[in-house]
Parts: sequence; C-alpha cells; structure tokens
Amino acid sequence: MIDAIPTDLWIGGKQVPSSSGARFPVHNPANGAVLTTVADATTADGTTALDEAVAVQQTWAATAPRERAEILRRAWELVIARRDDFALAMTLEMGKPLAESQGEVAYGGEFLRWFSEEAVRVNGRYTSSPTGAGRILVAKQPIGPTLAITPWNFPLAMGTRKIGPALAAGCTMIVKPAAETPLTMLLLGQVFADAGLPAGVLSILPTTSASALTGPLIDDARLRKLTFTGSTAVGKVLLSQCATRVLRSSMELGGNAPFVVFDDADVSAAVDGAMAAKMRNIGEACTAANRFHVDNAVRAEFTEKLTARMSALTIGPGDHSGVQVGPLITAKQRASVDELVQDAVSKGAVITTGGAIADGEGYFYPPTVLTDVPTDARILREEVFGPVAAITGFDGEEAGIAAANDTEYGLAAYVYTTNLDRALRVSEAVESGMVGVNRGVISDVAAPFGGIKESGIGREAGSEGIEEYLETKYIALP
Repeated sequence: MIDAIPTDLWIGGKQVPSSSGARFPVHNPANGAVLTTVADATTADGTTALDEAVAVQQTWAATAPRERAEILRRAWELVIARRDDFALAMTLEMGKPLAESQGEVAYGGEFLRWFSEEAVRVNGRYTSSPTGAGRILVAKQPIGPTLAITPWNFPLAMGTRKIGPALAAGCTMIVKPAAETPLTMLLLGQVFADAGLPAGVLSILPTTSASALTGPLIDDARLRKLTFTGSTAVGKVLLSQCATRVLRSSMELGGNAPFVVFDDADVSAAVDGAMAAKMRNIGEACTAANRFHVDNAVRAEFTEKLTARMSALTIGPGDHSGVQVGPLITAKQRASVDELVQDAVSKGAVITTGGAIADGEGYFYPPTVLTDVPTDARILREEVFGPVAAITGFDGEEAGIAAANDTEYGLAAYVYTTNLDRALRVSEAVESGMVGVNRGVISDVAAPFGGIKESGIGREAGSEGIEEYLETKYIALP
C-alpha cells in the first residue's frame, strides 16, 4: 500500500521532485524501520509553490461557491472510499492503533464535508446607517494565499481542518506537514487532484528544514496568512516572524488540560471519561488530559479504578490485532515522557502502574498512573504528550478551580460532577477555550476548536472556522 502513496512534492496538481534532488526517510515508530523516502522541499520549492498559489488565487476566489463546495464534497467521498489506505498509512508512520486511525479518517474527512456546506454560507450584511446619512455594506472576501503548518499527531485531521475552510473560502494553500508523518498528507494531495481541484490551489511540501522553507514564505509579501498547529514555543517564534509583516495568523498551540473530578461525581463515569481523555491517540494530543485533580473524598477510588483500566491495556504495533496502545512517535518523545515521570517520582509521586521503559524494539511506553504528585513536579507544568496520568488531590470547589487554572495554557479542560449548577459555575470559571462536562472527548467538527492564554489565537472548525480565511470589507454607500 505504501508504494501507492505519492512520495514527491505536490506542486501544481502533480508530483514533482525536490529542486535539490534530496529525499529523507519516513520511519515506522513500532520498529524503527524505514517505510519509504520522500522528497525534501527547499526554499526554492516553497517559492515555486507560492508562485503557483498566487497565479491561481484570483481564479479560485472567483470560482462559484457551489463549485468549490462540490470539489470538497468529492474529496470527502474519496477519503472515505480510501479509508483503509489512509488508516494504514497513519498507523505505519505515526503509530496509533488501526481502530484509532479509522476513527481519524472519519473525523478528518468530515471537515471536508462540513466546509463544503459552509462554502455556500459566507454572508455579509446590508444596513442603513443609524444617522440615516448612508448605507452600510459589509462583504467577506478570501484572505488569499495561505501557509499551513501541521503536526504529526493527527496527520489527516490537522490538515483537513485547515484545508477545508481555506478552500471553501476561496483561498489557495501551501501545506507543510510534519517530517515524521508526510505520507498521509501526500495521499490527500492525490485525492484532491482526483476530486478535480485546479492545479496550483493546493501544494504539499514535506521538508526536514522547516525554517528554511517557511521563513522565506512568511517574509514574502504575497503570502497573506499563516495557520499553525504545534507547540507553544514554536508558535511564539512564528508569531514574532509574522509580526514584521503584520501577517494574519491563527495558532492552535500546546495544552495542559486539567481533568477535575468533584466529590459528587459518578466515579465510574469519570474513569471512563479519563480513559478517553487521556488515552486517545496514545496521549499524544493537545487536548489530552494532563493533570488529574481529584477531590480527596473520591481520590482513592478514582485512582484504584483508573489504575486497573490503564494496566489492562494491550500494547503493541498499531497494525496488530487487538492492540490498544501503539508506540510513541520517536525515541526522543519517549525519553521526554519518561523524564517527566522520573522527575515526579524523585519528588515523591507514587507509581501505581507502568512507569518504566521496557526492552525491545519500537518507541513504546507503558500506560502509567502517578498519584500523590507534588505541586513542584514538572509533569504538572509541562505537556506530557504520552500515556501518563498524573493525579493530585484537592478539597472543595474553589480549590479544584484554582488547581485547574494554575497554568499558562488554556486549551481544553474536563469537569466531572452530577450537579448542573456546579457544572455551569466551574465551566465559566475555568480558563480554557473548551470545556467538557462529563465528557472525555470534546472535539466536534461543528464546534469551534481553540484555546486562550498561551494555547493559541483563533478558532478552527464550526461555523467560526471559515472566518479565519476571510477578510471583512466595509463599503460605504449613499
């Protein structure tokens, strides 16, 4: 199947080699083996892709919204038709179990269907001035050529969540996928060509030299927007680069999601939610629950039940039957996870399951539960991005809210309580762009996705998502 995936750059609606001729390997994190090699984009390739995007921008913006919608709809149909190919590609290059990859195909593909429907619903307004001296016409127009930088953890969905609204709005787009997982996005490029997307509207440029590719693009006056999903540290660097041109930007950055369990919660339901919020995507998700703040009245019960569930999970290569936990993306990422665990243990945290790297090939880390985690442990401050649940206790509602908000991040939060009044109070008080109440999975194509504080700027998905790719123009009429 890998042999059927494009492995050159995707520019001008077709595969082209890197201008340097260079290629780089894509590894299987389950065993470290090389799956294939892909073309390594250069600064010159970025310029070529931007030339293509600029050349067709006006034509694409003038294309009837219904026609843009139909192309997105066909692309969605083709993604679903090739779901097995997409799922296997994601599992092999990223590591997640096949069942989760199949779920991402459904979720990621849905952004194309959703924004095919939003393409025909871009609205302005027409009103009389309050003074009666004229009329106000407000129009929405595509912002123009866009650069999208996507991460490795959701190789399809993080791309379609940006490509869908951009194309629906009438913007051309260049995508730089993560070097760890370029195959899924290159396969999507082929799908869009098969769906009838005009050449030049979408380019895909894998590279091992991200800054050499993206820096000149950001500095080019023809580029009108940057959209980025990744770490807060990298996002800050990109924002500083964008500032010199006041380049329109949207940033979906890191998280440190609190999972707050109050004393009146249904503990069994909270554990179910914790498993979903923690172990989706092997814990390698910006929305993953990172800190489990549990009222001391129910902490022992919660810890015992969560430990039992985590220790029963089956670990192995994602393409093997029955596997629930695949490998982490790289050896470096696994070492980072273990470093946070050992730091917490050295400061007094107790391991109730997992917590040690096993011998053998692949970048596996066992599902791990830590309890009695002290407040100075790094794992409560840093995004773990792995299958580790760090539990700490609190007493009373105010303490639970304070613990949840004790971070510079504000992407996702989870709250478990059977009291509706408390659920609403806490949801309003928690400093987060998204809050799940008695739910462990909150991502929804129809809902705005994004954070506050150092977790980002702007929103993706929902009816709000297309606004990131539109300019608002006021026209004064007599």
